Amino acid sequence: MAETMKGLHRSHRCTEVTNANIGEVVTVMGWVQKSRNKGGIIFVDLRDRSGLLQIIFEEGDIGAEGFAKAEKLRSEFVVAVVGKVESRSGAANENLATGNIELRATELRILSEAETPPFPIEEDSKTKEDLRLKYRYLDLRRPDLQKNLIMRSKVATFTRSFLADEGFLEIETPMLTKSTPEGARDYLVPSRVHPGNFYALPQSPQIFKQLLMCSGYDRYFQIVKCFRDEDLRADRQPEFTQIDMELSFVDVDDVIGVNERLLQKIFKESIGLDVQLPIQRMTYAEAMDRYGSDKPDTRFGMELKNVSEVVNNCGFSVFTGALEKGGSVRGINAEGQAEMPRKKIDALVEYAKGFGAKGLAYLAINADGTYKSSFSKFMTDEELTALVAAMSGKAGDLLLFAADEDDIVFDVLGNLRLEIARNLDLLKKDEYKFLWVTEFPLLEYSKEEGRYTAKHHPFTMPMEEDLELLNTDPGKVRAKAYDIVLNGTEIGGGSVRIFQNHVQEKMFEVLGFSKEDAYDRFGFLLNAFKYGVPPHAGLAYGLDRLIMLMAKEDSIRDVIAFPKVKDASCLMTEAPNVVEQKQLDELGIGVVVTE
Repeated sequence: MAETMKGLHRSHRCTEVTNANIGEVVTVMGWVQKSRNKGGIIFVDLRDRSGLLQIIFEEGDIGAEGFAKAEKLRSEFVVAVVGKVESRSGAANENLATGNIELRATELRILSEAETPPFPIEEDSKTKEDLRLKYRYLDLRRPDLQKNLIMRSKVATFTRSFLADEGFLEIETPMLTKSTPEGARDYLVPSRVHPGNFYALPQSPQIFKQLLMCSGYDRYFQIVKCFRDEDLRADRQPEFTQIDMELSFVDVDDVIGVNERLLQKIFKESIGLDVQLPIQRMTYAEAMDRYGSDKPDTRFGMELKNVSEVVNNCGFSVFTGALEKGGSVRGINAEGQAEMPRKKIDALVEYAKGFGAKGLAYLAINADGTYKSSFSKFMTDEELTALVAAMSGKAGDLLLFAADEDDIVFDVLGNLRLEIARNLDLLKKDEYKFLWVTEFPLLEYSKEEGRYTAKHHPFTMPMEEDLELLNTDPGKVRAKAYDIVLNGTEIGGGSVRIFQNHVQEKMFEVLGFSKEDAYDRFGFLLNAFKYGVPPHAGLAYGLDRLIMLMAKEDSIRDVIAFPKVKDASCLMTEAPNVVEQKQLDELGIGVVVTE
């Protein structure tokens, strides 16, 4: 029968008991990790969020009744123990923070008994994720998940402290907002009071934080939930958390400066990493040219080389055909991989096809300087020598080439270098490489919609020197936008905002919005701009992604307390689910079943 805590107060968490407490009487409480009855003496590993502490039960210390209770202890029982701290009688356990001490129990209370859990509560669980997510309240007891969530809490605390010291104000913005269908799909919330009308859950606090700048709050931040109804990946969830900020009277360097100091603080305080400042910067154009990606992983080389001029007049029609259509020929050098088996090369070709490649040309440089290639018979020795030289090829290297439209070539080779790096184990999780990517294109052309769309959002400021191009060549306009990238993952992004009416109106015009459309969607912001708006800029981090990288995890599900799975459902609560007809009737909603 369960007992109560009456008269007992926890004095320490498990790992707060140290050598300094030897000889003292302490009270600890937690879950039984493991119990071992050695006949006359019972060893129990007690677990709380801080870690493990070994408890010893002997009848001479705890009495017959207490020892009988100790004999009943099983995994996940919740107990309170009073005892005396001693040096460990057996060999010390160097893997535990409390490995050289133990608690000799003088009182035991069983606060709650437990059924046998459906899987062991242990680090690095091999249990299938679906089962663990169904019983997430048990999964969250695992020490590795608890460490992740403790780190997440600390990062949030350090962020709040740093930004407060930098003059930021924490201000909440609404969760029920107006739908502005530009970008990802909104989650919609029906209104009972306004039948047929809907709120949208915010994809970001973008408009509200700009309004706060119009209202004179100067520096705003918020650690805030955002929502996007989109397909999930390892680093996406339908609801996610942003560290969101906006600053007035600033330009690009000001925003980057404060955020570099923020990153330096949270990495030092959370995981002891010294982030060297300033962080490297690279323009979007350079990132694409060198890495085929706007979020390049710079932990390894294997950079793209443009060999279009070298093969311009060669006899290999795959190369020349791509160039005639206005494309390019580029390659990567997988150094030391000339002996890669044909089966693995074929697997890389299939991988490349998944990103739009029609094929992949390769050339292996043998130890004796001869070539093994898929295309050498179409080129002269001089052409091959020039191509190898352009790729800085040497004996033992494997050269891989893609020839197509630039966008496809970048996508193919950008992903291929990552796949090769994964296969060669070049992506070290204990290495942290930061990079600012700047000067993104302001716009991208949507063939589906037959118009330009905003690369970031419609309030992003063009580079001043490109303003005239809005009239003549909008696709070439660069934005005052910037992303912060860590190990090939975008962890945050932002921009300087448009604050001049004529520029904003021109932006909407280029995006194909009539003045009426613009005011229908964003009228409250545009009207606010009529009453004096400061130059302003901002940035938002994906907190989940950031913690995932800091914790060296592969999925943001491992750093979120109660995550959704790939179909945006919760296995534990079985959400989303049907609701009573009465609720639908109150909202005036009819459900139409589609095939």
